[in-house]
Amino acid sequence: MTLFRQINSLLFGLFLLVMISLVYFQFTQARDFMDRQMESDLNNTMTSLGLMLQPHIETGDMVTAETLVNVIFEGGFYRKVTLKWLADDKEQVWENPVVIEGVPKWLVGLDLFAMQKKKSVITSGWMQLATLEVEAHPALGYQQLWRVMNDTVMIMSLLFIISIFVLRNRLNRILKPLHDIALQAKNIGQRKFGESITTPQTTELKDVVGAINSMSGQLKQVFSTLDQEVSELKGDKLVDQVSTLPNRQYLNAQINNWLNEPGFGGLILAQFDWLEEIHAKYGYRGRDQIIHALSSRMQEELPQISEGVIARIANTEFAFLLTNAEQHQIESYLQTLIRIINQEITKAGCVANSQFSIGVSQRIADMQASDLLSQSDNALQQARIEGKISHWIDAQQTQKYSREQWRSKLVDAIENNHFIFQWQAITDMNSSEVIQRELYCRLNIDQKVVSAAEFMPFIELFDLGSQLDKCLLENIKNQNILKLRAQPVAINLTYNSIQDADFINWLKTFLASSDNNNQILFEISESSLVRSLEQCQTIFALIQSSGAKVGIDQCGRQIGSLDYLQTLQPNYIKLDQSFAFYDKLNQGNEMCRALTNVAKGLNIEVIITGIENSDQLKRFASLRANGYQGYISAPEDIPI
Repeated sequence: MTLFRQINSLLFGLFLLVMISLVYFQFTQARDFMDRQMESDLNNTMTSLGLMLQPHIETGDMVTAETLVNVIFEGGFYRKVTLKWLADDKEQVWENPVVIEGVPKWLVGLDLFAMQKKKSVITSGWMQLATLEVEAHPALGYQQLWRVMNDTVMIMSLLFIISIFVLRNRLNRILKPLHDIALQAKNIGQRKFGESITTPQTTELKDVVGAINSMSGQLKQVFSTLDQEVSELKGDKLVDQVSTLPNRQYLNAQINNWLNEPGFGGLILAQFDWLEEIHAKYGYRGRDQIIHALSSRMQEELPQISEGVIARIANTEFAFLLTNAEQHQIESYLQTLIRIINQEITKAGCVANSQFSIGVSQRIADMQASDLLSQSDNALQQARIEGKISHWIDAQQTQKYSREQWRSKLVDAIENNHFIFQWQAITDMNSSEVIQRELYCRLNIDQKVVSAAEFMPFIELFDLGSQLDKCLLENIKNQNILKLRAQPVAINLTYNSIQDADFINWLKTFLASSDNNNQILFEISESSLVRSLEQCQTIFALIQSSGAKVGIDQCGRQIGSLDYLQTLQPNYIKLDQSFAFYDKLNQGNEMCRALTNVAKGLNIEVIITGIENSDQLKRFASLRANGYQGYISAPEDIPI
């Protein structure tokens, strides 16, 4: 029970006890007063009636005497009057039935008023003439008592209700700082550091609020420092300081990542010889200013055409990795790049369309990073030899299907559930036990198994991601894949699904009807988070409230801040494979350790990916990660 309810219940009980005591006191006082009042009235009536009857009894005027008694009796205040003439023992009795109107029977049944009667002898001198006996009627006492208690209870009830509302309102104000403290403490426990609590006026709470605010601020500073450390390490090792663009090392890691995942696009290498002329005229400072301005223009305009990586890989060399671009998009990207270069050349006082060369190559199936770099470099050298601005090496890869054929075959395969599943184990770093499995999907198209690396680029191109994810989840449920092993199964959600409001509503219904939510792990890539943080917050809350868990894939791939970890609070993260690539260069562990510390500080589990052999695993063992994944444990067919 909350403190507010405890205090409220205590005060409610005490106030109720006081009210009951007051009502009881008023009840007993009213009853005693009415009892005395009836006794006094009875005494007065006996005295006055005796005096009025005496002369008539002396003269033997029985009619007048009876008339006087009737007048008193018909007032209804007396239950029984008995007049006995002593001369002849004649007795006259007047009697009313005990009927009390306007009073509940239960109250009458309590017998609150004892029977009151008085008897007196009417005399004339020393002679006794008659006896008079009067018994009081309790109706007046009950009626007056009921009226008084009715009024008392109504007034007390009204005061009680008003007092309760005032009390609750006042308690809310008094205890609001305590509520804020409890909420802040809960948020701190969940590694959420919000705004400081307003200092209350209550003296005793000021120190507590101050301590909580101080602790929250210090912890927030700790995690901000860790995040800043990661950013600084990335900036120091992966960013060119002059252009603020990624350097060659980052580019090489992203090329390896990209070629290991589904996708299409190309690589553009550019040699800017005109920068040497700027250096000769204006020195390093002038050249660096031109490079910075050129880089800013490229970062502002080129990502609008196609997503990718823009890097400075040498003094006068730049590289442009287009990670999701068809040929016409590469052509548009190239034209925009040439326009930006010519504009900056003109501003610098050099001749346009001169002193720079560009080489372009496209990704083809089963391509290695060295092949892509070699083709782009060959295209660049060919452009320099021929004196052209650009040269494009056409890979002339034969396409399996046209765009429309791909669309038709993918829709058919998805709608008819032509799925073939594999999964890959994620292993505990300490015990070597499997802690989860990541699900991989392949499609059966034209009686041939097509891997995700081949069809996923077209899924994204045709915005079929949400349709694929729906059918995929339904198949997992229908084939009872979640029940095949004790470990939960991780499922990657496409960026299209995250953007689709209909899919989110469908997912809510799916999770509500599922009995195995604790066996489902949903994974969302870091690039999706960066592009759609608000939608990801919605889907994270939906998944976690249903009992399922959610993780972030490719964590650390982007160069920016990791603030989203504190905002989203995922259950786990998978470090990007680029860290394994940096490890081969003996440069990955420091960044990986800093990122792991950030996640661990937020109580988020860490899984290292891209592990290929036991030697590499040993080098990562000191990072205290929870698990690892890679081709050290290759994907396996699911035994359905």
